[in-house]
Amino acid sequence: MASNGTGYENARAAFAEWGVDTEAAIDRLLATPVSLHCWQGDDVRGFERRGAAAGGGIQATGDHPGRARTPEELRADLDFALSMIPGRHRLNLHAIYLDTDEAPERDAIELRHFAPWVDWARERGLGLDFNPTFFGHPKAADNLTLSHPDPGIRAFWIEHGRRAREIAAGFGAALGSPCVNNIWVPDGYKDTPADRSAARARLAAALDAVLERPLDPGAMLDAVESKLFGIGVEACTVGSHEFYLGYAIRRQVLLCLDMGHFHPTESVADKLSAVAPWLPGLLLHVSRPMRWDSDHVVILNDEVQAVAQELVAADLLGQTRIGLDFFDATVSRTAAWVIGTRNMQKALLRALLTPFGRLRAVEEALDFTARLVLAEELRDLPWGAVWAEVCARTERPAGQALIAGLEAYQRSVAHRG
Repeated sequence: MASNGTGYENARAAFAEWGVDTEAAIDRLLATPVSLHCWQGDDVRGFERRGAAAGGGIQATGDHPGRARTPEELRADLDFALSMIPGRHRLNLHAIYLDTDEAPERDAIELRHFAPWVDWARERGLGLDFNPTFFGHPKAADNLTLSHPDPGIRAFWIEHGRRAREIAAGFGAALGSPCVNNIWVPDGYKDTPADRSAARARLAAALDAVLERPLDPGAMLDAVESKLFGIGVEACTVGSHEFYLGYAIRRQVLLCLDMGHFHPTESVADKLSAVAPWLPGLLLHVSRPMRWDSDHVVILNDEVQAVAQELVAADLLGQTRIGLDFFDATVSRTAAWVIGTRNMQKALLRALLTPFGRLRAVEEALDFTARLVLAEELRDLPWGAVWAEVCARTERPAGQALIAGLEAYQRSVAHRG
């Protein structure tokens, strides 16, 4: 086991003075996987042979060279990214990322169409997560899918949702790790609808039909994801936060909270402990909105740190699945994965190095001065040396070595255009 030497030992002693065990924090961090999102690697294009565009208000901006054009290129990029990230993680696939010579319609996809992904994940000891794709299709052109007034279109998307759940269960069974199957639909209206309730009633009934068949929770976990609004659905998003919160509680499925899917003044961190007691678990999509749901690469900012602090302080790590959700084509796509994932890990490490017992004690004594002083003094502790130790132990680069590795790989894929 490599170590970064006296720097870490000094940091370990500094945290010990505050009652923090850095070894326990490192162990917990490395036991917490992050689900990398495949769609960062190719700008949400996928590999449907009939061709698909993102749509549904989803747009990756920029034209940086190096976009993955095939499943093989995407897996190679993921292999590189994972080699730069401490710990063992997961991959989150969308249904349009099938790897097959066939061209099945979305209501006919099967587990066999994703067999190369299962083989790849098994060889690397990774878990897979999944998402049905309710956008980028002629039958989603109206930005209405499961809530569409046409029963034929609803039936098409219901069958797609059912197939996705079965594929996810197949992933989980094959890999021995439950696959989260997350449902997000782009449904909504650009202008004020005459009847919001009818659309929401159709969505609820369609979701019930998708979830009708019980599947082994040891292989697959259902999740539903809300949104405030998107391009083309500014006036009404059918699957709002309130809709899905009620639905998730009623059906006892995971609720996905995406950091980009709320008003800029809302705190996702504050929502975690508010909804967790009523649900079997949470799914967290870590993103960085800028003015709206613009999905910038995750940085170590106050919002991400606040989410990590709440996950640890409220003891929610065990019931929360953490994934990433951003897509930026203005920068190296592989670097974006590495930077975003490592920043989520850094936020978690800082949270795990926080003496919450001491903070709670002064808070319960209503000593808010002591709480403020403690919180500010803790910022000065040498958590960076502990992060350097994490990288050294897992044989992952940091600092200048990380930059050099990212630049070298980008040069190797720049020919893709």
